[in-house]
Amino acid sequence: MLIGVGLGPGDPELLTLKSVEILKNSDKVYVPGRMAADLVAPYADAEVLDFPMLRDYDVLNAVWKKNAEIVAQHARNGTVAFGLIGDPNFFSTFSHLAKIMNKHYPDVETSTIPGISSITSFASRADAAVETSFEVSDGSEKRSKIILKAKQPRKIINSLREEGFTEFIFAERLFSDKEVIIKNVDDIPEQGNYFSIVYARRPSLGTE
Repeated sequence: MLIGVGLGPGDPELLTLKSVEILKNSDKVYVPGRMAADLVAPYADAEVLDFPMLRDYDVLNAVWKKNAEIVAQHARNGTVAFGLIGDPNFFSTFSHLAKIMNKHYPDVETSTIPGISSITSFASRADAAVETSFEVSDGSEKRSKIILKAKQPRKIINSLREEGFTEFIFAERLFSDKEVIIKNVDDIPEQGNYFSIVYARRPSLGTE
């Protein structure tokens, strides 16, 4: 099993208890750089994997595949943690690694432990509380949308379909004993509540 572990923005005191637990109990820990290695050091001996910042996609794909092969050797028969700065599901190295793993090593299960992301870190340090809808962008194509407080999920989904969105996930009361996650759109209910979320994704405007 491979677990992407969010290490937060860089402050050792901002690692979550769950992240620390996973790091301590994993059979092997990998990180993408020295900063992440330093955060992991109190809990595990991490191996640094090289993920170069290049524009040559042939070289990049070869590096990603090589790293996935290294990770798979241990993840097939044990628990491997991949620790990274921020959150593993927001603009992260882990997201791409997981795609490569799922493609070439589908027998290896992947999951994630959330960490404090750059988005919430910025809001805290800049004293910039977010109280209305906002946009986050790295300049790439906008393909996803998250609707919080989705009290009428079916109505929201119908509206999003008109905007070209085709994939939907409904979630409610995440990480609680009443957690609900529905990925089959036909099973998504008419009514949600204050803790309901609708995630929507649309196809790329270019070639997939």
